Amino acid sequence: MYQSSKAPKGDSHVSIIGAGIAGAWQALLFAQAGYPVTLHERSDEAMMLSTSHWAGGMLAPYCESEVAEPVISRLGLHALDLWRRELPDTPFNGSLVVAHSRDRNDFERFARRTSDYQRLDAEGLAELEPSLEDRFREGLFFAAEGHVEPRRVLPKLHERIIAAGGTIKFNSDVCSEDLDGIVIDCRGLAARDIQPELRGVKGEMILIETSEVKLARPVRLIHPRWPLYVIPREDNLFMLGATSIEAEDWGVSVRSALELLGAAYAVHPAFAEARIVEFGSGLRPAFPDNLPRIRIEKNNIAVNGLYRHGFLIAPALAELTLGYVERGRIDNEVMQCV
Repeated sequence: MYQSSKAPKGDSHVSIIGAGIAGAWQALLFAQAGYPVTLHERSDEAMMLSTSHWAGGMLAPYCESEVAEPVISRLGLHALDLWRRELPDTPFNGSLVVAHSRDRNDFERFARRTSDYQRLDAEGLAELEPSLEDRFREGLFFAAEGHVEPRRVLPKLHERIIAAGGTIKFNSDVCSEDLDGIVIDCRGLAARDIQPELRGVKGEMILIETSEVKLARPVRLIHPRWPLYVIPREDNLFMLGATSIEAEDWGVSVRSALELLGAAYAVHPAFAEARIVEFGSGLRPAFPDNLPRIRIEKNNIAVNGLYRHGFLIAPALAELTLGYVERGRIDNEVMQCV
């Protein structure tokens, strides 16, 4: 960290473009700090055009450390505290990682690359998640992790922004040139007009419904070809996900659907009788190194490249942006001044 003498004035109006998870957290923290805030969103309140609408919402910095760079773990661990502070009802029931016996080598590799978990035997697994009794010989329990349901938590964040004095304008398709004061650009892939190196990484999801399985936390199935996470939602719903495809088309492929549904069946046979409610996909904005960036150019700040970690790291990125505007603080791993 270092201090910059070129930070914008702290009493300026703050305009934020994009009301997805990145923009919502920026707006909330700035509004709570006393800034006049306007949050612009090109779509309506349903947020169907937002990548956040199709996200898993896992707050899992320890699990993500298997493949993510250390900066993601650092930001994610701090963001857990911000989630607890701002939304105390956020479920922090932990994450569970399992694998079948034939995939034990991959399971052990995951264990070596992560930390802060408890190893559970079959009896411990059954006690934690009774629906998984006799399904797996062992598991890894990451007790400190949590999860949110994006389609329910985004409206809560928007309500908190308004309660803090901020304004939200839906169906407001603006660009930074249209706005005065401090502008924070959280448009994701739409920001390629100023950050052409961004690419879209498709993440597919399937929403299913069944009352035959009960889970209190996300369950990750380790598999060499089709890893899966099953995330419990309200009303007997479960989200199936884990695809990460270098493509910018929309929709779910037949191959992905078969793999996700087959993997869910491998977690519990009762998922075979579940009702399919929805297929969908979102394009995650990513830079070539898959790391987030806060790009600063005078009063224009671009927050982008959250990749598959949006819900995990968005609160921490918002706090960094606020720290820069208020005190000129620079985080060298994340922030770039141009």
